[in-house]
Amino acid sequence: MPELPDVVVYLEALAPRVLGQQLERVRLASPFLLRSVSPPLSSVEGKQVEALRRLGKRIVLALDGELFLVIHLMIAGRLRWKPRKAGEPPATVPKKVGLAAFDFPTGTLLLTEASPKKRASLYLVAGEAGLAAHDRGGLEVLDATPESFHAALTAERHTLKRAMTDPRILSGIGNAYSDEILHRAKLSPFKRTTDLDAGENVRLFAATQEVLREWVDRLREETGEGFPEKVTAFRPQMAVHGRYGQPCPVCGTPVQRILYAENEANYCPTCQTGGRLLADRVLSQLMKKDWPKTLEELEEKKEKARA
Repeated sequence: MPELPDVVVYLEALAPRVLGQQLERVRLASPFLLRSVSPPLSSVEGKQVEALRRLGKRIVLALDGELFLVIHLMIAGRLRWKPRKAGEPPATVPKKVGLAAFDFPTGTLLLTEASPKKRASLYLVAGEAGLAAHDRGGLEVLDATPESFHAALTAERHTLKRAMTDPRILSGIGNAYSDEILHRAKLSPFKRTTDLDAGENVRLFAATQEVLREWVDRLREETGEGFPEKVTAFRPQMAVHGRYGQPCPVCGTPVQRILYAENEANYCPTCQTGGRLLADRVLSQLMKKDWPKTLEELEEKKEKARA
């Protein structure tokens, strides 16, 4: 799922292409994309894009007349920009993955989704109050102070992994960057928010801002003056996310993972859990006493299996 760094770079790439431009029309290729009925989507035709905003992981096109198009890419949604010369027809919406096209005089913004589940969404809302209904209320961590960050995390007792990815607590962070942040902070994804000591709080706040800013800068450099084409949650420069079994860049320990629902938590046992292996509910119930507690026990079991 595109997270804060990806959405920031999407918005920065869109700015010189659509700000001040008239939105000629929106072409829907999937009836499941549009999740609102009032005002009608046709009311955006001819409206000028006055501003671009990020609302958590959502992209907002603010149009004149206090109309707002709210795009949530979810897991597999992506944006593509197709330039258009004067007199040329707008770009065709891709047949299998295309969801919608936003036509401007200078190009077409295509919304695609490479998943049969079609979770991406589009809302058209009127007024700031209507837009506020899409704000999950999480803290904007890049604007936060250590005190406000700590207060948001400890308002309820959760695991760090859950708290970091809950949009009601922290805004814009998902599965990928929470793994990277917790690895940088040297904290277990299962540690409870209310169990952090003063030093751990400081490390987590610093790691959150550092990781997000570093990745915004990386993606900006990668994109340059173009448009983001390779938006993915799995990047070779990442320390642990999507790197199960590969060596931790800090200590060389094989990265481990916990699978749950449709997500996973990736971590380094040496850097984050004192060498202890974490078990999800399914594995721990399945293996019970046979679940290895340390890397050494895991390697022993692998050796026995190979023998």
